[in-house]
Amino acid sequence: MSNWSDLLKELGQLGSPFDVLRRKYLSELHEYTKRNIICYYSGFLQKPELRSNNAVNDVDKNGLMTAINGLNVELGLDLILHTPGGDTAATESIVDYLWQKFSGNIRCFVPQMAMSAGTMIACSCREIWMGRQSSLGPVDPQLNGIPAHGVIEEFNRAYKEITNDPRTIPVWQPVIAKYGPAFIGECEKAVKWSTELVTEWLKRNMLKDDPQVDQKIETILKELSDHSVSYAHNRHLSLQKCRDIGLNVLQLEDDQELQERVLSVHHIFFHTLGSTSAFKIIQNHKGIAYILQAQNVLIPQQPQKANFKPEQQDIPEEKEPNNRIDSGPGKQCHF
Repeated sequence: MSNWSDLLKELGQLGSPFDVLRRKYLSELHEYTKRNIICYYSGFLQKPELRSNNAVNDVDKNGLMTAINGLNVELGLDLILHTPGGDTAATESIVDYLWQKFSGNIRCFVPQMAMSAGTMIACSCREIWMGRQSSLGPVDPQLNGIPAHGVIEEFNRAYKEITNDPRTIPVWQPVIAKYGPAFIGECEKAVKWSTELVTEWLKRNMLKDDPQVDQKIETILKELSDHSVSYAHNRHLSLQKCRDIGLNVLQLEDDQELQERVLSVHHIFFHTLGSTSAFKIIQNHKGIAYILQAQNVLIPQQPQKANFKPEQQDIPEEKEPNNRIDSGPGKQCHF
């Protein structure tokens, strides 16, 4: 028989119903694949106000270290990814860490969305599993919300038009003036950085044995990193589109049991992010989880200062106090 403290400890280990169900469905997926499972989920759709915290950042590596600790890395990794993207430097660090731990034996599952830096992570894996509802996105870098490739494209257009017709200088001058010192150079470096990373990762893993590796990478980069081709950073690229440009994409619908198990995991993570204060969850199939939660902070309202405005007032004449007391029925007392 368990005593009071034993039961209390057990209740704490069980956690909320969301925790219980996440462990259940992750365990069932592991039983089917016989591989390590790690879910890397951001609540960017449920809590858009936490935009910077929802993005891929250096804090996430602590979560991955927690989830990987104790796993048998020889089993490989199935990474279930749902993210809007984030910092390029953090993405590079995370991909290198996963590569060192699993030697490239990584499959990426995208039940719904892995955008921007999330797409870069997916490209670093051996293969990508998507459903008909899944999307990847362009990997063109953004500087303060401005597409770096778009800035370069605009600057080159301005240079060309001004060279051909100096009368366009007044038109382009206010446009170019909005860019700060060295901004164009930073944009060029950002584009080069993301392009080199995707090229390196595709060559060493997904396309390493492909006889047309260089040609495929050229097509993939044009579609994913060229702002003039993708038009918008948040464009959703379907399973078929990702296949057409040369990525190694497998379809979840081709394995119904796998699809059902992956989507069960996806849905319970969505329920958790939508019904609790959690905004990012990194969890493995053993139930080890790294969860970041938002806290409500009450800010006391400062008392407003009275705004006194002097006004001229008429002072009534003093009157004798009325001390009469009417105590009859239905009367009020006035002093």
